[in-house]
Amino acid sequence: QVQLVESGGGLVQAGGSLRLSCAASGRIFNIRDMAWYRQGPGTQRELVAAISSGGRTNYADSVVKGRFTISRDNAKNTVYLQMNSLKPEDTAVYHCRVIANEVDYWGQGTQVTVSS
Repeated sequence: QVQLVESGGGLVQAGGSLRLSCAASGRIFNIRDMAWYRQGPGTQRELVAAISSGGRTNYADSVVKGRFTISRDNAKNTVYLQMNSLKPEDTAVYHCRVIANEVDYWGQGTQVTVSS
């Protein structure tokens, strides 16, 4: 079994920054893709950014618009999301998703609240 622990969420003013982390632990043989999704109030969960094992990134441009950066540390089995120039519409629960040992795992989420 693989466990995901997210951290880094919180309350920030518009224009501020946050860095989210998601660490995978447990019996891990390989990690393929890692990604961040978010779900705002009354909305469906949407992709924010993804990164492959080789470091290739994919962003939801309509969401990110150059403000967010996804990265990963394979030695630590951790994925990060650096979020800059945050806006109130970025308020959501952010979930990490990790494909480990060819199984899809989701984190419980970390709340990000951006005040205007």
